Amino acid sequence: MRYMTKSKLDISRASESIKDHRFVEALSLLEGNLSKDPQHIDSLYLASVCSRYLKNYKDSQNYLETLLSISPDMGRAYQELGHLMRDSGNEDSSISYYRQACELNPALLSSWTSLYNYFVKIKNKPAADHALTQMNTLKSIPGSLLYISQILNEGRLGLAETKCREFLKKNPTHTYAMSLLSQIADKLGYFDDAEFLLENAVKFKPKDGELRMKYAMILRKKQKFAKTMEQVNILCDMYPDNLSYQAQKASEIMQNGDHEEAVRLYDKILLKNPFNFSIHTSKGHAQKTLGKTDNAIESYKSAYKAKEDHGEAFFSLSNLKTYKFAANELDIMRKQLKRVDLTLKDKAYFHFALAQGCEVIGEYEEAFFHYDAGNKIKNDQSKYTIEKMDKELQSQINVCNEKFFDKLGPGGHTSNDPIFILGLPRAGSTLIEQILASHSKIDGTLELPNILSMAQSLRGDDIYGTDGNYPRSMEVLSTEQREDMGKMFIEDTQMHRKSAPRFTDKMPNNFRHIGLIHLVLPNAKIIDARRYPLDCCFSMFKQLFAQGQEFTYGLEEAGSYYNMYVKLMNHWDKVLPNKILRVNNEDIIDDLEGQVIRMLDFLDLPFEESCITFYETDRSVRTASSEQVRKPINKSGMDRWKPYAKNLKKLISNLDEELLKPEDIALINL
Repeated sequence: MRYMTKSKLDISRASESIKDHRFVEALSLLEGNLSKDPQHIDSLYLASVCSRYLKNYKDSQNYLETLLSISPDMGRAYQELGHLMRDSGNEDSSISYYRQACELNPALLSSWTSLYNYFVKIKNKPAADHALTQMNTLKSIPGSLLYISQILNEGRLGLAETKCREFLKKNPTHTYAMSLLSQIADKLGYFDDAEFLLENAVKFKPKDGELRMKYAMILRKKQKFAKTMEQVNILCDMYPDNLSYQAQKASEIMQNGDHEEAVRLYDKILLKNPFNFSIHTSKGHAQKTLGKTDNAIESYKSAYKAKEDHGEAFFSLSNLKTYKFAANELDIMRKQLKRVDLTLKDKAYFHFALAQGCEVIGEYEEAFFHYDAGNKIKNDQSKYTIEKMDKELQSQINVCNEKFFDKLGPGGHTSNDPIFILGLPRAGSTLIEQILASHSKIDGTLELPNILSMAQSLRGDDIYGTDGNYPRSMEVLSTEQREDMGKMFIEDTQMHRKSAPRFTDKMPNNFRHIGLIHLVLPNAKIIDARRYPLDCCFSMFKQLFAQGQEFTYGLEEAGSYYNMYVKLMNHWDKVLPNKILRVNNEDIIDDLEGQVIRMLDFLDLPFEESCITFYETDRSVRTASSEQVRKPINKSGMDRWKPYAKNLKKLISNLDEELLKPEDIALINL
């Protein structure tokens, strides 16, 4: 404790010495700290600053490399790397680091200033204008709020919230403080609070583009797509030359299903800024969804050629599931992963991409290393625990029993339009959706978030993973409320439909909320997409999901989740008999026509040959299986875990043995 106190004193004294340009004295204090604690973050950062001013560039670089090995997402460290490269005469590298710094921590005035000067120099007016807006905003902000922004972006949420609330008590209409508190609320999962704060902030400053953009983003997170589009259109009308707002408009157009129009808008942006790597990547996503794989590949390649450490571009190529990396591309990824100055986000992308690349050429040892490393990064960032998830799923079993449904009785909206395809990710739900969406009476939509949002609203103040109101809050739902909730689902999902009388919702996590679905939409049909646990769990472990599937970030977590999923589905079968049709992926592969007839009979729909030739259906598919469902049925996805058998002991130790084939258990235990 004494050392911690002295360490803080030395940091304070060192900071004062740096302000007075007494760098040798400051460095001596910092080196004293580091001799006792070589991983002291503030000491490493300030020591790198002192060394740079003393022109000891190699020492500065060493301090920063140590710092980034401990705190790889620290924005100020990337800013300091930018300064170091600038002072060493390497402008291109400095600009790259300043970009990373601003991405990780948007409150870094020095980085924005350097970017502004660079963009003016190369006559990139839109980028310069954006940087100038950021500079002017930061210059107008009190120092206390800049400090709050710094600690917020470095993950110190508790202290940031306390200080932000203290500031707002004295300055209740300060919009930047409101946006900071909304950011904290967002990170903590209080989306309603975040929306309320930003809605009011925009009213106070309607011409503040960045404030309005933050408001649009929280609306999007809450699935209020029409309102999001409204805000983005206001931004584009207000600032027609701002390419960031134009890019966001294209993203919203994609969200609303018009991928062709999104590609056209991305092309317009690229005419003005052809080296914008993120726009190339987004354009590739739109092309992939449209089934234009060759075009998507070119877009992803253009992205990484513009920025070689852009991990998302390489991951997007691997996520096509059909792309084979060239030897030089594998070497690029290996080289990037050796860098200390690579963000955790990009490290995860590179690990997953390289894993897939190695698997294709039969390098299974290296492939598993990268799958494991990528998942560890994501797991370390997650708050997911097996115990909390088991408790959440068990609560559905405890509450939604026979007495629960008998007591509530009939009710809900009578529409039979929805067909819920649910289960686990990578279990074949996209294939089932593609088959059904090939029927003239069914529109295929997306993984719709509406049921999850409805469940979240029933939690009250409860945040995911803690004790709270849901699912017990369903016990007091009136007949009128159930009718209104079901009707709201039909109305809110209308935007994703075309003209068919029925439509699919393939959000896999809806299996947790079948009780809620039954209460509000009693005539909806439910299909449980199931796959053999070793194929399913290992496929989940191999897939880097954007969000919402944190149970995939470890073999133990995946196995335990599969067990609870089976347990909960068995419960739903018991309390809601004949409500759910179980469709095994293996059965579809063995007998496609028989399973198609079985599903259509369950849905009370006539057989159509187009469901057999589903791979010819021209529709947008957004999931990781988009390329696979555009091909005829094959067995290529079966037994892909076997080359990794010796690495899967953690998986089978967490799976119920009765779910597995004895010969597979024996193979893994060899």
